[in-house]
Amino acid sequence: MESNGELKRTHKCGELSLDNTGQDIVLMGWVKKRRDHGGVIFLDLRDRSGVVQVVVSPDINVDAFEMADGVRAEYVLAVQGEVRKRPPGTENPKMATGDIEVIAHDIRVLNTARDLPFYPGDAAGVDEALRLRYRYLDLRRPEYWHIFSMRHKAAAIIRDFLSKNGFLELETPLLTRSTPEGARDYLVPSRVHPGEFFALPQSPQLFKQILMIAGFERYFQFARCFRDEDLRADRQPEFTQLDIEMSFVDEADVQELIEEMFVHLFKGLLGIELTRPFPRLTYQGAMARYGTDRPDLRFGLEIVDVSRLLTDSGCRVFADPIKKGGVVRGICVPGGAVFSRKVLDELSALAVEWGARGLAWFILGEKGIRSPLLKLMKPEEVDSLVAEMGAKTGDLLLFVADQSKTAEEVLGLLRLELAKRLNLIDTGVFSFVWITDFPLLEYNEDEQRLEAVHHPFTSPKEEDLPLLETDPERVRARAYDLVLNGIELGGGSIRIHKQEVQKRLFSAIGLKEEDVQDKFGFLIEALEYGAPPHGGIALGFDRMMMTILGLSTIRDVIAFPKTQSATCLLTSAPAPVAEKQLEELYIRTALDEESDGEN
Repeated sequence: MESNGELKRTHKCGELSLDNTGQDIVLMGWVKKRRDHGGVIFLDLRDRSGVVQVVVSPDINVDAFEMADGVRAEYVLAVQGEVRKRPPGTENPKMATGDIEVIAHDIRVLNTARDLPFYPGDAAGVDEALRLRYRYLDLRRPEYWHIFSMRHKAAAIIRDFLSKNGFLELETPLLTRSTPEGARDYLVPSRVHPGEFFALPQSPQLFKQILMIAGFERYFQFARCFRDEDLRADRQPEFTQLDIEMSFVDEADVQELIEEMFVHLFKGLLGIELTRPFPRLTYQGAMARYGTDRPDLRFGLEIVDVSRLLTDSGCRVFADPIKKGGVVRGICVPGGAVFSRKVLDELSALAVEWGARGLAWFILGEKGIRSPLLKLMKPEEVDSLVAEMGAKTGDLLLFVADQSKTAEEVLGLLRLELAKRLNLIDTGVFSFVWITDFPLLEYNEDEQRLEAVHHPFTSPKEEDLPLLETDPERVRARAYDLVLNGIELGGGSIRIHKQEVQKRLFSAIGLKEEDVQDKFGFLIEALEYGAPPHGGIALGFDRMMMTILGLSTIRDVIAFPKTQSATCLLTSAPAPVAEKQLEELYIRTALDEESDGEN
């Protein structure tokens, strides 16, 4: 236990038990807490494995006692001592090591700690900006050790599964070229090619397709990806993507493999048995029934279209939007008749905030139906609404009359709000669903052109190909998203493997021939050399772990995350660089030019 006078670690704090009683051991770790009880000092010593109580008495070793007397929280210590069963009545059932303690024979301070901006044990209540500034203190919390242990274990399980299914883990470049049709790139200037830039990859999409053309057939990678976009709770400028690609497959092949992978993962990681196959919903079906292409299926509250019942209604709130090409859709809220007028006003205000003109409601009370619209409608119209919605006494009916897209989006958000208010979401349930048959293209109002819903390498459905030039917005994609508990884990598709189809799609989104050759010439050329049918999927690994572990932000599953303004508070990045570095890269900034102009 000693080498050249230095103590050598023999055990970890959280792994000690009654089986170690009587053993002479050496521990190393951080002081979580120090307590002085009448001349005997108790230290809670913590390492990654857990915490153990160390007892330091002057009767055992005066030098060790004097050393412990000067110790403070987060000092790093080496402790040599004997494991002893705690005296009866002093056991701590809240600690994994609560049946034993270590009687210190020797204590050495490996390093001190200055006054802390916050204690790791109190970090949960500390402002996030301060925790990110001192991330090394924040990460000392046991909950983070659990999170990152689970992340590591999940990656290991996935690697093992894919390897056994014939996949090769291959790396693709981090320095590549900028391509259109995505989020903004992070650019890297080239010193040896003045005025030219690399781009950090938003995904390995093109390279994994090239690997399929090269004949590797089955590839995967935990890929680092970079996107310069506005951030949310589930987004970061750099993130990890589980990237998978396969040759000679169709949609069902990819979906079956991914389902089997998740069954394997949940069994190994959480001991949970998932049921296959996962449900499947078309994009149109998901939007119509849940108001989103990321539906949370852990609860009901499905949206119902009642437009056909109200076409000739005397209630203009319903009839007018229908005559203008709109719809009337609603939600039945079981037991919602108990909602107060205040709650109904709150829900109505939210609907307006989300874009609706208003929110119509009908309360099915014990004494009959109540609604401000009741006097404008025939009794048989109300009866048909109640029947169509499947409502009963005690329920609440909520309706939005508007254009289809607005009604879907508002009711989709309202559905989630109601589930939270009524506590309908079972957080112990994992509900997967595949969303399929997405539109291939959508119109971008800002840029006044069509763009790919997923990316421009997604294959159209064969039967829709004739519509690509004549009615492109009706073309469906061979694409699929995987959703878990209302969170999109990722998406994939069968790719275009024929050059002529790829050129047609580039033309549909308005790319000129010279732009295609400049940006994608290498892909167009590669497709001429025996490209196999292929497809795959990209799953956000950070988002996946956030959802599996029941966390609310991916910052909690990333060791060193950025803030919502894309800054690293620990290192103060991004930051200015020396003028010499800019000169080597042949770069002058607009700020420099403004400064020159002022002078």
